[in-house]
Amino acid sequence: MSSANRVAATRGSGRPRQAVLDRELILRTALRLLDERGEQGAGIRDIARELGVRPSALYNHVAGQDDIIAGLRELVSDRIDVDGFGSLPWDAAVRLWARSYRRAFAAHPPTIALLAVRPLVPGSRTGRMYDAVCAGFLAAGWPEERVLTVVVALESFILGSALDQVAPDDMLDPGDGDDLQHFRAAYAARARGLAERRASDAAFETGLDALLAGLGAELAGAGPVGGAALSPDGGSAVGEA
Repeated sequence: MSSANRVAATRGSGRPRQAVLDRELILRTALRLLDERGEQGAGIRDIARELGVRPSALYNHVAGQDDIIAGLRELVSDRIDVDGFGSLPWDAAVRLWARSYRRAFAAHPPTIALLAVRPLVPGSRTGRMYDAVCAGFLAAGWPEERVLTVVVALESFILGSALDQVAPDDMLDPGDGDDLQHFRAAYAARARGLAERRASDAAFETGLDALLAGLGAELAGAGPVGGAALSPDGGSAVGEA
């Protein structure tokens, strides 16, 4: 049954016993439309049309398009596992977090470009997710000034890997030409070595291993990964990944 039919099915003669709309239904409908049509097809009017109501009815539950986008961030980030922080070693907790983070965004690829450049809304559930991650890093002994830089570095890799997960498996196929022999040989060798494993999964786990190894060395006292710490204008703010 479509969203519009579900809403209509709750209507009867006279005043309904409960509201036919709620914030959760609006947000889930917006997320589905975003997946199916992209950002241009998931506006207030599109959502209202899909639900079979007037656009004004949505404003009883959401403040507008910006509020919907903030809600979409929460829908996706609610699926990110932070339970390992505080109960597992920091690197094991990061593995759980990174894998669930990748799955959450790979399930909804349009959200990556939409959300990565938008600031967090103060007081959001997404903010609490970041707080749990930061708390885990601090408890593991990470210097406070390095925590967000490291988290954003991991996010940049995770979001790129989420896009790679939904890309065609043969995206890097070099073809059968006589040139590009090294590229072609590497492509063929990778295929032989992967067996039944997806190339995107192998690349993600390889990258995650490398990042955690480097970060583990830093935490053990080898100094910031890549040498000196970033200059004040060379950092990255959460949401820029």
